[in-house]
Amino acid sequence: MWSHRLAWDELLVPVSVEDGRVDLDLGEGWSERWTVTWKSGGDQVSCPVRDLVQTPMVDGDPIRCFSWQREQRHRPGLQFLVSTGRHHGAESLEEARLLLALDFAGGLLDVVSQPMRLRFETAGKRRSHTPDFLAVTRQGVWLIDVRPEPLIMEKDRESFAAAAEVALACGWHYVVAARWRDHVSSSLDAFSSQRRVLSDPLGLRPALLDCARQGLTFGELAATATYEPLARAQLLHLLWHRQLGVDLADPLADRSLVVVAPGAVT
Repeated sequence: MWSHRLAWDELLVPVSVEDGRVDLDLGEGWSERWTVTWKSGGDQVSCPVRDLVQTPMVDGDPIRCFSWQREQRHRPGLQFLVSTGRHHGAESLEEARLLLALDFAGGLLDVVSQPMRLRFETAGKRRSHTPDFLAVTRQGVWLIDVRPEPLIMEKDRESFAAAAEVALACGWHYVVAARWRDHVSSSLDAFSSQRRVLSDPLGLRPALLDCARQGLTFGELAATATYEPLARAQLLHLLWHRQLGVDLADPLADRSLVVVAPGAVT
């Protein structure tokens, strides 16, 4: 959140979907044969991919409900996003981390979990795929799949390639969140260490927020306080609560430039 761009190549280890395109039926008129189904107002609606760009997908509901069974390796839950002010569904810890990264790094405006069911054609058969998220950001619309890298199978790459084609046809971006770069996970963990209620008996927060408007780095901000270790804890707390922001494209360090979030209260 608060970064000037959503640089997924600097946050995620890229996953190529080119191998999955081999058997896709992308012949003339494919965007009329491939269809998309989403849910709006409790009703399911379908249209050809060709017409999807004219559809307000972000106003939709998840196309299916999350489920849980003993043999499943994932666990559904809800992730609260400060950007949207709402809870959003996540089917695994990996998806919850994706939502958290969007909240910090994406200039996020809104997000829909399980936004649509895509029915696409391959050589000799018709398949379906439900992408994990549709995210509307200040940098554009992103269609996102989440799958840990060791669990990606050949059929998954085909599904990802199909989703990428749909995103391209709509003028959206597409990404597979398979493995985060190490510095992203460590930064999010550092923020979340201050997610619980933290008192401010010395009244450091107003001064830190005021100084942050001067364009200082994390280390410079901490040094403005008389008790620097306490200031560092308060800065992490302010970052977690989106009062301040940094660019997740780089590791969190003393040299990280800190900015004041829109609407931050001093």
